[in-house]
Amino acid sequence: MSEWELYRACKKGSKLAFQTLYERYAPHLLNTIQRYLSDIEHSKDLLHDSFLIIFKKFSSFTYQEEGSLKAWLTRICINESLMWLRKSNRIQTFSIDDNRDSLHEEDSVDDLYDIPEEREVETISQEVLLQMIQQLPDGYRTVFNLYVFEEKSHKEIAQLLGINERSSSSQLSRAKKILARSIKEWHTHNTTT
Repeated sequence: MSEWELYRACKKGSKLAFQTLYERYAPHLLNTIQRYLSDIEHSKDLLHDSFLIIFKKFSSFTYQEEGSLKAWLTRICINESLMWLRKSNRIQTFSIDDNRDSLHEEDSVDDLYDIPEEREVETISQEVLLQMIQQLPDGYRTVFNLYVFEEKSHKEIAQLLGINERSSSSQLSRAKKILARSIKEWHTHNTTT
Protein backbone atom coordinates (compact mmCIF):
# COMPACT_ATOMS: atom_id res chain seq x y z
CA MET A 1 0.00 0.00 0.00
CA SER A 2 1.45 3.37 -1.01
CA GLU A 3 1.59 6.31 1.37
CA TRP A 4 -1.25 7.96 -0.56
CA GLU A 5 -3.42 4.84 -0.34
CA LEU A 6 -2.68 4.51 3.36
CA TYR A 7 -3.61 8.16 3.89
CA ARG A 8 -6.92 7.72 2.04
CA ALA A 9 -7.80 4.57 3.99
CA CYS A 10 -7.01 6.28 7.31
CA LYS A 11 -9.02 9.32 6.24
CA LYS A 12 -12.00 6.99 5.75
CA GLY A 13 -11.51 5.71 9.31
CA SER A 14 -10.29 2.19 8.50
CA LYS A 15 -9.02 0.49 11.67
CA LEU A 16 -6.81 -1.78 9.54
CA ALA A 17 -5.28 1.29 7.89
CA PHE A 18 -4.54 2.88 11.27
CA GLN A 19 -2.94 -0.39 12.39
CA THR A 20 -0.85 -0.41 9.20
CA LEU A 21 0.08 3.25 9.81
CA TYR A 22 1.31 2.35 13.28
CA GLU A 23 3.24 -0.73 12.15
CA ARG A 24 4.87 1.10 9.25
CA TYR A 25 5.95 4.27 11.05
CA ALA A 26 6.30 3.35 14.75
CA PRO A 27 9.95 2.17 14.47
CA HIS A 28 11.02 5.39 12.71
CA LEU A 29 9.04 7.56 15.13
CA LEU A 30 10.42 5.75 18.17
CA ASN A 31 13.96 6.35 16.88
CA THR A 32 13.10 10.01 16.38
CA ILE A 33 11.75 10.34 19.92
CA GLN A 34 14.78 8.50 21.32
CA ARG A 35 17.05 11.10 19.76
CA TYR A 36 15.43 13.61 22.13
CA LEU A 37 14.69 11.44 25.18
CA SER A 38 17.47 9.20 26.36
CA ASP A 39 15.21 6.83 28.33
CA ILE A 40 13.60 4.05 26.28
CA GLU A 41 10.57 3.68 28.56
CA HIS A 42 9.76 7.40 28.39
CA SER A 43 10.26 7.21 24.63
CA LYS A 44 7.79 4.33 24.29
CA ASP A 45 5.24 6.16 26.46
CA LEU A 46 5.65 9.29 24.36
CA LEU A 47 5.26 7.26 21.15
CA HIS A 48 1.96 5.91 22.50
CA ASP A 49 0.81 9.44 23.44
CA SER A 50 1.88 10.75 20.03
CA PHE A 51 -0.17 8.11 18.23
CA LEU A 52 -3.23 9.05 20.26
CA ILE A 53 -2.75 12.62 19.03
CA ILE A 54 -2.13 11.41 15.47
CA PHE A 55 -5.33 9.35 15.44
CA LYS A 56 -7.30 12.24 16.93
CA LYS A 57 -5.91 14.86 14.52
CA PHE A 58 -5.77 12.72 11.40
CA SER A 59 -8.94 14.24 9.97
CA SER A 60 -7.26 17.67 9.94
CA PHE A 61 -4.18 16.46 8.03
CA THR A 62 -4.14 17.11 4.28
CA TYR A 63 -1.88 14.94 2.16
CA GLN A 64 0.31 16.95 -0.20
CA GLU A 65 2.91 14.68 -1.78
CA GLU A 66 4.92 11.52 -1.23
CA GLY A 67 6.65 11.83 2.14
CA SER A 68 4.26 14.41 3.57
CA LEU A 69 2.51 11.86 5.80
CA LYS A 70 5.79 10.66 7.32
CA ALA A 71 6.92 14.28 7.77
CA TRP A 72 3.66 15.17 9.56
CA LEU A 73 3.93 12.15 11.87
CA THR A 74 7.57 12.99 12.63
CA ARG A 75 6.72 16.63 13.38
CA ILE A 76 4.07 15.57 15.90
CA CYS A 77 6.54 13.28 17.67
CA ILE A 78 9.22 15.98 17.77
CA ASN A 79 6.75 18.53 19.13
CA GLU A 80 5.59 16.07 21.79
CA SER A 81 9.21 15.32 22.70
CA LEU A 82 9.99 19.02 23.07
CA MET A 83 6.88 19.58 25.19
CA TRP A 84 7.83 16.65 27.43
CA LEU A 85 11.36 18.02 27.87
CA ARG A 86 10.02 21.51 28.70
CA LYS A 87 7.36 20.24 31.13
CA SER A 88 9.87 18.10 32.97
CA ASN A 89 12.41 20.95 33.05
CA ARG A 90 14.96 18.76 31.30
CA ILE A 91 16.29 21.45 28.99
CA GLN A 92 18.79 23.66 30.75
CA THR A 93 20.15 26.21 28.35
CA PHE A 94 22.52 29.09 28.70
CA SER A 95 24.34 31.34 26.28
CA ILE A 96 28.04 31.84 25.82
CA ASP A 97 27.80 34.99 27.94
CA ASP A 98 25.81 33.39 30.78
CA ASN A 99 27.90 32.21 33.71
CA ARG A 100 31.10 32.61 31.69
CA ASP A 101 33.22 32.84 34.82
CA SER A 102 31.70 29.71 36.34
CA LEU A 103 32.51 27.51 33.36
CA HIS A 104 35.47 25.23 33.70
CA GLU A 105 38.23 26.04 31.29
CA GLU A 106 37.78 22.65 29.60
CA ASP A 107 34.10 23.42 28.96
CA SER A 108 34.73 26.69 27.16
CA VAL A 109 33.10 26.79 23.75
CA ASP A 110 36.10 28.67 22.45
CA ASP A 111 38.43 25.76 23.19
CA LEU A 112 39.72 24.09 20.09
CA TYR A 113 38.98 20.43 19.73
CA ASP A 114 39.96 17.83 17.20
CA ILE A 115 37.16 17.44 14.71
CA PRO A 116 36.92 13.77 13.78
CA GLU A 117 37.71 12.90 10.21
CA GLU A 118 34.85 11.63 8.08
CA ARG A 119 36.40 8.14 7.89
CA GLU A 120 36.54 8.02 11.70
CA VAL A 121 32.82 8.72 11.94
CA GLU A 122 31.95 6.28 9.15
CA THR A 123 33.62 3.38 10.99
CA ILE A 124 31.23 3.77 13.93
CA SER A 125 27.84 2.08 13.66
CA GLN A 126 24.68 4.19 13.65
CA GLU A 127 23.64 2.53 16.89
CA VAL A 128 26.85 3.61 18.66
CA LEU A 129 26.56 7.15 17.25
CA LEU A 130 22.97 7.33 18.49
CA GLN A 131 24.13 6.21 21.94
CA MET A 132 26.74 8.99 21.92
CA ILE A 133 24.06 11.53 21.03
CA GLN A 134 21.73 10.16 23.71
CA GLN A 135 24.45 10.63 26.33
CA LEU A 136 24.58 14.37 25.69
CA PRO A 137 22.93 16.56 28.34
CA ASP A 138 19.26 17.14 27.43
CA GLY A 139 19.70 20.75 26.27
CA TYR A 140 22.72 19.99 24.12
CA ARG A 141 21.05 16.89 22.65
CA THR A 142 17.87 18.78 21.84
CA VAL A 143 19.62 21.62 20.04
CA PHE A 144 21.93 19.18 18.24
CA ASN A 145 18.98 17.11 16.99
CA LEU A 146 16.98 20.12 15.86
CA TYR A 147 19.97 21.62 14.05
CA VAL A 148 21.47 18.47 12.50
CA PHE A 149 18.53 16.14 11.89
CA GLU A 150 15.61 18.55 11.54
CA GLU A 151 17.75 21.19 9.76
CA LYS A 152 16.36 24.04 11.86
CA SER A 153 18.17 27.37 12.02
CA HIS A 154 19.32 28.81 15.33
CA LYS A 155 16.48 31.33 15.04
CA GLU A 156 13.91 28.53 14.65
CA ILE A 157 15.46 26.53 17.51
CA ALA A 158 15.39 29.61 19.74
CA GLN A 159 11.68 30.06 19.01
CA LEU A 160 10.88 26.39 19.60
CA LEU A 161 12.74 26.23 22.92
CA GLY A 162 12.09 29.75 24.20
CA ILE A 163 15.79 30.64 24.28
CA ASN A 164 17.92 33.19 22.45
CA GLU A 165 19.86 32.38 19.29
CA ARG A 166 23.22 32.67 21.06
CA SER A 167 22.10 29.98 23.51
CA SER A 168 21.22 27.71 20.62
CA SER A 169 24.61 28.33 19.03
CA SER A 170 26.52 27.72 22.27
CA GLN A 171 24.54 24.54 23.02
CA LEU A 172 25.35 23.21 19.54
CA SER A 173 29.05 24.05 19.92
CA ARG A 174 29.22 22.24 23.24
CA ALA A 175 27.36 19.23 21.84
CA LYS A 176 29.78 18.99 18.91
CA LYS A 177 32.76 19.24 21.26
CA ILE A 178 31.46 16.42 23.46
CA LEU A 179 30.63 14.24 20.45
CA ALA A 180 34.07 14.85 18.92
CA ARG A 181 35.67 13.80 22.20
CA SER A 182 33.42 10.69 22.38
CA ILE A 183 34.32 9.68 18.82
CA LYS A 184 38.04 10.08 19.50
CA GLU A 185 37.74 8.05 22.73
CA TRP A 186 35.77 5.32 20.93
CA HIS A 187 38.54 5.02 18.32
CA THR A 188 41.20 4.92 21.02
CA HIS A 189 39.45 2.01 22.76
CA ASN A 190 38.08 0.12 19.75
CA THR A 191 40.74 0.19 17.06
CA THR A 192 43.93 -1.75 16.92
CA THR A 193 47.08 -0.32 15.49
